[in-house]
Amino acid sequence: MRNIVIGISCALVLSISGCNQKTQEKNVVKTVKVQKARAYGEAKSLSFPGKVKAASEVKLAFRISGPIARLYVREGQLVGKGEVLAEMDSRDYALQLAATEAEYRQIKAEAERVIRLYEQNSVSENDYDKARLGLQQITAKYEAHKNAVADTKLRAPFSGYIQKRYFDSNETVAAGMPVFSMISSSSPEVEINIPASEYIRREDFEAFTCNFQLYPAFDFPLELISINHKANLNQLYTLRLRFRELPGTTLPSAGMTTMVNIAYKRQSSGLVSLPLSAMFQINDSPTVWIYNEAQQSINARAITVSEITNDGRIIISKGLEAGEQVVTAGVHFLSEGEKVKLLPQAEKTNIGGLL
Repeated sequence: MRNIVIGISCALVLSISGCNQKTQEKNVVKTVKVQKARAYGEAKSLSFPGKVKAASEVKLAFRISGPIARLYVREGQLVGKGEVLAEMDSRDYALQLAATEAEYRQIKAEAERVIRLYEQNSVSENDYDKARLGLQQITAKYEAHKNAVADTKLRAPFSGYIQKRYFDSNETVAAGMPVFSMISSSSPEVEINIPASEYIRREDFEAFTCNFQLYPAFDFPLELISINHKANLNQLYTLRLRFRELPGTTLPSAGMTTMVNIAYKRQSSGLVSLPLSAMFQINDSPTVWIYNEAQQSINARAITVSEITNDGRIIISKGLEAGEQVVTAGVHFLSEGEKVKLLPQAEKTNIGGLL
């Protein structure tokens, strides 16, 4: 009798455990991996020869004439914005400024006295106008001569490299005559020329990259700066592009030749593509699971497959639109209307979700 009671108790325990396990299984929400359906069509790209150029390249000259007293930089040297590159003999300009300053102080004192008397109605309006205008004239002359002294120092307009030096110390130069050529140290640019047949399709340009023989395994991403809207003598249109910032990457130098690849926007054919793993069969009909974001559930949808590509993707002609979210893994273990949750995306700094 005791054995019978024990047996019944064990059966009850096993039965209750089994029920609890089934209840837990029913409450489990499966995690699924989804992917947006991608438009499928012809993706065109063309390559054009180009050349790397400095973002800014200028010829630097004094604004005044005279002999060069000192040159402070050499070719190839890196200089900072505002740094003095060369200095002109300032003796004559300093003497000129001293004479003008003395004249300025005298006229200023006389003008201020006349203005005070005018305010007291002690001088005529004509005398007041002469004093006021005389002060304006000598002030402008004084400022011009101060600027001339300041202009005896040639400064860098931006940070960059001295490319060429055209004069040596003690040589006399005229105003506006180049003394240095300089290129900026900021991100360089790439310049290419395209024919009219591609210029008229400029709105279809999507992405730009360039590659160099020195870096055969790497494509540098570019972004468009401008397109000349007038053809040159060769009936070509010039595009200017700049390198995108890539931390830790050494950018090519000005003067290097390159090949620039222009990727065009994909011409949609109404077809979409998905990984082959997203498809399963229901009554011999190709089907996929569509993820309903609002309901957090899935629904089956029949599709028409027009092609299976060599890289393991299916091309769909009916039943699906680009942008819809489709389950791409574990499709045989799901059911209609089932509640699911999405597999978290791996962070860019945690590739593979290892951390």
